[in-house]
Amino acid sequence: MTEIRKLRPVLEVCDSLMVEAGCDFVGLAIQNTVGPDVRWHYAAGNLNDKYERITVRFGKGIAGKIISSGSAMMLADFPNDIFGKVTDYPIMLAEKLVSSYAVPLFFNAVPKGVLLIGKRESFTFPDYIQQQVKDAAEALEQLLNEHL
Repeated sequence: MTEIRKLRPVLEVCDSLMVEAGCDFVGLAIQNTVGPDVRWHYAAGNLNDKYERITVRFGKGIAGKIISSGSAMMLADFPNDIFGKVTDYPIMLAEKLVSSYAVPLFFNAVPKGVLLIGKRESFTFPDYIQQQVKDAAEALEQLLNEHL
């Protein structure tokens, strides 16, 4: 697989989503081709490079939960509105995010990735921003299908 952060069209989709949605962070996670673990491959607006070292098990963390459920997830006031422990949300901790909205990316009709936007303040993402994230996810699915 080509290194995702070297794919210019992918970076452009993520960077333009960050501007359009007015968020502080955009991250892209993909399930490993071998095994169930999920890894963050790209981030825009990141505070550091910790995201590169975050790997979560299938069903754990935001990325793992979205891939296992195949549905979107919003956190509006982290860590006040979560199930489980704060350490179950490493991307939120690493990037000091307080709110996030994330959607699954599907490859061959199976959820294998996650597109997440976040803010470093409490925020409920309105429908039009949720739609922007879903549209960006569809664009990324098409781009990444050629590389995964």
